[in-house]
Amino acid sequence: MTNIPEIRPEQSVELLKELHILTRDGKLNQDSRRKLKQVYHLYQFIEPLLLEVMEENGNPILADHGAGKSYLGFILYDLFMKQHAFGHVYGIETRQELVERSRALAARLGFERMTFLNLSVEESITSPQLPEEIDIVTALHACNTATDDAIKFGLQKQAKFLVLVPCCQAEVAAVLRKHKGQALKNPLSELWRHPIHTREFGSQITNVLRCLQLEAHGYQVTVTELVGWEHSMKNELIVARYKNLPRQKAAERLDMILAEVGLEELRERFA
Repeated sequence: MTNIPEIRPEQSVELLKELHILTRDGKLNQDSRRKLKQVYHLYQFIEPLLLEVMEENGNPILADHGAGKSYLGFILYDLFMKQHAFGHVYGIETRQELVERSRALAARLGFERMTFLNLSVEESITSPQLPEEIDIVTALHACNTATDDAIKFGLQKQAKFLVLVPCCQAEVAAVLRKHKGQALKNPLSELWRHPIHTREFGSQITNVLRCLQLEAHGYQVTVTELVGWEHSMKNELIVARYKNLPRQKAAERLDMILAEVGLEELRERFA
């Protein structure tokens, strides 16, 4: 076992080496330390949700959408699923080579309750390879519309929880730029008139709309930061818990904001 204090005692050192978070001689560089801190911090939010589902039905099903190299899925399995007899982690990723690499790693480590699927968003919603219902949907540093894909998947799968860390998001900013001439009639357009503000406001309003979208589907939404801002400016954490809350006010506010800032063409995306 390594004596590096940042690493949890129950964590598999071999896994961290396979994920290239630790070097082959068991050392942790600055970039890896930051990555590990982020994933551990996210784990602190996800572990209570897994325990809650475990108490409720004994078999938590988690899907990591846009899994990439599956850092999150592997560490969740290593720290939680491995300690219990039940539970399953699905990694959904569109890049076949990453899926194959994750499958090989899971086999090497004996992580039998991990499944990696090479599926698009639409395929993941209808694929018989996935259960009809998923308890927890995660998306870590999901770029541009990948967070929206995870939300769409989670809504279709009647997820009890969604845990989202959005990353770079350009689509809304592009629509704001496209309609900038028309929007200048509205004093609020000063919030995104300058290009740097267009990018920042586009990112901010995207996450605001996502939160309203989830609330309009009956979720209780909490927004916080994943780690301190000194590490990254893209570490907003959205945690949504399904509580079947009243939906009308959130849906109305969502529609009003889309109209006010000239984003009506994206109405379907946030439905």
